Amino acid sequence: MNEWSTENLHGDYAQSLRVGKMLYDSETEHQRLRLFENDTFGRVLTLDNVVQTTEGDNFIYHEMMAHVPILAHGMVRRVLIIGGGDGGMARTVLDHASVAHVTMVEIDESVVAFSREYLPNLSRGAFDDPRLKLVIGDGADFLKTTEDRFDIVIVDSTDPVGPGEVLFTETFYGHARRALSPGGILVTQNGVPFLQGEELTNTMRAFRALFADWGCYLATIPTYAGGPMAFGWGTDGKSRDVSLQHLRERFATAALKTDYYTPEVHKAAFALPGYVRRLMPAD
Repeated sequence: MNEWSTENLHGDYAQSLRVGKMLYDSETEHQRLRLFENDTFGRVLTLDNVVQTTEGDNFIYHEMMAHVPILAHGMVRRVLIIGGGDGGMARTVLDHASVAHVTMVEIDESVVAFSREYLPNLSRGAFDDPRLKLVIGDGADFLKTTEDRFDIVIVDSTDPVGPGEVLFTETFYGHARRALSPGGILVTQNGVPFLQGEELTNTMRAFRALFADWGCYLATIPTYAGGPMAFGWGTDGKSRDVSLQHLRERFATAALKTDYYTPEVHKAAFALPGYVRRLMPAD
């Protein structure tokens, strides 16, 4: 077979992955869901032909979105995940034995059912963990009405098109801030700054108005092509300033087995190259 799956998310740039074997191809209520095998990345999940996750490199995204805020905070008990239907983010958060409760809000129930059957290596039993509460619904609506408070809010969203568009608005971020407990941290998926600079700038403009400490950090994920990916960071606490020594101690106590995250990578991820720094709104 010589079929290729081509992602045309950006106007002047595309990436293609060879389809070794198509395992699933179906239209859900919200989007087109496809799963295929690739010799380098294993099973690859796409929504509307945009890569969402792969067995091969998902660990980078999940470790950096989960471990950075949790270990920076140091006393996380309650976590909210918006999106993340494949279960990989929930699994990574639940790797922290100190986390007592995780609420996960996913708009598309079929993605959860699909991922449990076809991508069990990502969730690795997370959906059956008694600490996880799965809510099928709109994440924006959930944040608008919830009275619960969380130490960490992780927005594991698709790009700002279709169902994910509402998760990149100033109103949504304001509701997310309201759901944080004192000293809580909001982290967001903010695309590839080299190709999606406006998306990052708009989010940072909203964060600047909402949080005492705002910014982003970076990680390079091969199938999120076009350069390093940005993760938005917003908090009213001092957790970004945690020392390397404290991170090392917390990492050792958590006894995490990681393939990308280290305390040193954690600290370095906040060092931004010039072109990303210039995307930050002026103080």
